[in-house]
Amino acid sequence: MFDYIYNSETIVQKRTQIFEEFLKLSGSVEDCNFKMISTDDLKLLFELYDRVFFRNDFSNQYEGGFRFSLSKRMSKSAGLTLCPKNISALKPKDVIIEFRFGVNFFFYYELSDKEKFVSGIETHNALEALQLVLEHEICHAIEFILYHQSSCKKKRFKIIAKNLFNHSSSYHALPTNQEIAKEKLGLSIGNKVSFQYENEFFEGFINGIHKRATVMVKNKEGCYIDREGNKYTKYYVPLNQLILLK
Repeated sequence: MFDYIYNSETIVQKRTQIFEEFLKLSGSVEDCNFKMISTDDLKLLFELYDRVFFRNDFSNQYEGGFRFSLSKRMSKSAGLTLCPKNISALKPKDVIIEFRFGVNFFFYYELSDKEKFVSGIETHNALEALQLVLEHEICHAIEFILYHQSSCKKKRFKIIAKNLFNHSSSYHALPTNQEIAKEKLGLSIGNKVSFQYENEFFEGFINGIHKRATVMVKNKEGCYIDREGNKYTKYYVPLNQLILLK
């Protein structure tokens, strides 16, 4: 089970086949640079991988189950594989492995012009990136199922990822919200900015960049305090509404 070794040409062919079939079968993804996706789409993509790469080993030989989830809060990892810590003590049929994906990495894929690599392979659109992230998480799932533990830093994982998908790295270089904000808008954490809120202008500094910017504004009645004793109120401001101050 799962002991396949493919050459690079075969891997590209299989990956392309899945890409094309997924776009035909998906109920919500209409384009390779999608702006909408569902957990059913993730399940479909995984099932295509199971059939094309694993001859349905997951569905036929793995007794446990899988869960698929989407997160807008993930800002560093594009994918996570979650497995019960007590997997060794569970009956195989009771093991549920969860694949979780940081959707913003894929929704905002086109907003950066930089080269975008996943697992050492250059991607050209959001769907290719999603496929490669899923491939990485599948390798984690295989390790959990076979060995009850997994680490992409160790040799065994790297061998599995190389044999199955020709991965040469365990990391992705997809643009983060911070990188996109800096590239497109010139905004970075620590910048002084102004913005309008309820017909009033405020000035503060950027304390964090996610989907929106977290801006700290000095306020004697504020709930937040720094080590100098200054008090602040926190605002969440859309990036395109910030004015960078010199």
